[in-house]
Amino acid sequence: MPLFQGDEADAPETLARGTRLPSYIRDHRKRLRGRFMAGGAEALPDYEMLELVLFRAIPRQDVKPLAHSLLTRFGDFNRVISAPVARLAEVKGVGTAVICELKLIEAAAQRLARSRVIARPVVSSWEQLIAYCHTAMAHRETEQFRVLYLDRKNTLIADEAQGRGTVDHVPVYPREVVKRALEINASALILVHNHPSGDPTPSREDIEMTAQVETAAQALGLVLHDHIIIGKSRELSFRAEGLL
Repeated sequence: MPLFQGDEADAPETLARGTRLPSYIRDHRKRLRGRFMAGGAEALPDYEMLELVLFRAIPRQDVKPLAHSLLTRFGDFNRVISAPVARLAEVKGVGTAVICELKLIEAAAQRLARSRVIARPVVSSWEQLIAYCHTAMAHRETEQFRVLYLDRKNTLIADEAQGRGTVDHVPVYPREVVKRALEINASALILVHNHPSGDPTPSREDIEMTAQVETAAQALGLVLHDHIIIGKSRELSFRAEGLL
């Protein structure tokens, strides 16, 4: 039985099981893996990185056309990996196996980045924290709001998604944000959300919401350290901009 129902590897246009791959496909895959092992990701353009990911999902056909189709649709490697499942499924040749491989890569990247900041003092791991936020949020097509909760030593003890929204809005409830801080015995927090447009400039709503959370936090003896907006290639800190 196939690993996935309707696995791309079993599509009619692929080679029959047990049939040897044509040399041009077999040799291409061998060369590509060799270049990656010798030079790492920096040695490969986005479409070849995607090919490496797709090899496992589609083991018996040329995946280069699909890699190019995905990049044409979504723009770059990061946006392909983080694209919503429903939109990935719209691309011809993308089925359950391909989606699983792409989402596995995305989950692994986020888990690795998270491991570098969780249970560590924020001050000494600030760059890793920003890198994690970019990995988790920079390429999303809709806004997501997260809260990073810290203990009295400013060690990150929890990272929780509080809400997901549209391309330019996400609902945030200050009372729920501070209520959760009390539930997990946090002493401070950092707000983080992304702007799918790529521009991290705060909106009037962003500024007003931040002020509301800060007021609610102060009333309960909590410290709001910062609000970070993640854009595609850069971020904005409310604290650094004098907005907190």
